[in-house]
Amino acid sequence: MKVVNSGIETIDESGYTKTENYNQKTTDKLIDLYRNVLENIPGEDPEREGLIRTPLRVAKSMQFLTQGYAINPKDILRSAMFKEEYQQMVLVKDIDIFSLCEHHMLPFLGKAHVAYIPNGYITGLSKIARVVEAYARRLQVQERLTTQILNCIQETLEPVGVAVVIEAQHMCMQMRGVQKQNSVSTTSAFTGEFLNNTKTREEFIHIIGSNLH
Repeated sequence: MKVVNSGIETIDESGYTKTENYNQKTTDKLIDLYRNVLENIPGEDPEREGLIRTPLRVAKSMQFLTQGYAINPKDILRSAMFKEEYQQMVLVKDIDIFSLCEHHMLPFLGKAHVAYIPNGYITGLSKIARVVEAYARRLQVQERLTTQILNCIQETLEPVGVAVVIEAQHMCMQMRGVQKQNSVSTTSAFTGEFLNNTKTREEFIHIIGSNLH
């Protein structure tokens, strides 16, 4: 293991190399803050073996979990826009979501289902999932996350319509507060044909609820 450009490079036995880069100034500041948090937990000892490196690990983890601030989701779509006369629904369903609730900084996780109807341009299918990821890797609320994904696709591709549905479980509801472990929150947003045409919207809802794979 060695330091490379303020990151950590690890090499396993097969020769595979993985490099994680972190802003050193940000990391140092976060280490101090998280160490202070540990010092203020009654009954804990931040100097015990299991916690010695915890501030560093959490500092790196937090930067990873909020990396979406450094990403422009519209650029993701623009990087793979292609002229195409396809005019039917394009749907990417069951996109994994892992985000942090901005109110308690606890995780919420679930699935996103995103569809659009092209209007002369399509984008790479993986780019839809990357847009979801870029917005999810921020401090979020599910409602805002839903509309950000929708607006990004609508404003960049200018399709006939966009549909987004997110289903998620929130640890702030399951681990603390009301403590309802089986609750699932669903949010949705629609534009264009999905908003104005009931049959199109119903087709989308039917497909995301079907086990086609």
